Amino acid sequence: MRNLILLFITTFFLSCCNDDDKPVAEIDKLPQATQTGANTVGCLLNGKAFLPGNQPNSTNCFYQLVDGEYYFVMAFDNRDANNNLIGLGIGTQKLQIQQGSIYNLFELSDNNAYGGFVFGTLNSYTTQTYTGEFTITKLDEVNHIVSGTFWFDVLDTFGVVHQIREGRFDMQYTN
Repeated sequence: MRNLILLFITTFFLSCCNDDDKPVAEIDKLPQATQTGANTVGCLLNGKAFLPGNQPNSTNCFYQLVDGEYYFVMAFDNRDANNNLIGLGIGTQKLQIQQGSIYNLFELSDNNAYGGFVFGTLNSYTTQTYTGEFTITKLDEVNHIVSGTFWFDVLDTFGVVHQIREGRFDMQYTN
């Protein structure tokens, strides 16, 4: 009988334990990598999950043909604990994107792809030294859906290198 009571008490205490207090890995806070136009984006910024904020216009995605040249931008922002605006993005300048293609992120210049980092009003971009890449995994020009992955490093105006990793996006774009 004593063994039965001990078994019952042990089972009760074990059933009360759950994983709700278990910390969630930063990468698990990111949205799934989908290709449906779900308007999701996220990445790891210096090892921490970075997602768009809840304020209006915290995401922006467009792919436009202007004067015979293509421009693509996928950007998102949020605020840090001190209410500073932080923004991240990738884009192309006079460069057409294609599904299945990988683009090296260098400087913001014509016929190039680039990555960008915003802190407050200060903008920093990838360079020949601090680079990265993004991949277009889906480009649906009929339904205006673009999906992909990205990573890059950027040196900010204070001399700090920021690592953007495991980036993924699934956006409906404007043209």
